[in-house]
Amino acid sequence: MARKPWSFKEDRRLMELAKSSTSLEDAAKQLGRSPDAIKRMALRLGLALKSKAGKKS
Repeated sequence: MARKPWSFKEDRRLMELAKSSTSLEDAAKQLGRSPDAIKRMALRLGLALKSKAGKKS
């Protein structure tokens, strides 16, 4: 499956979700992307998201 480019709006939304301590899985559902895609973008943006398993990503 080809990667869909991230929009500025999606970047901002991910930042908001990270600030509000949203889990990795919930952020993926809200943005309609895979947890791996969320993890990659969070790393690029310097954000920390926790998975429901309690691991810091």
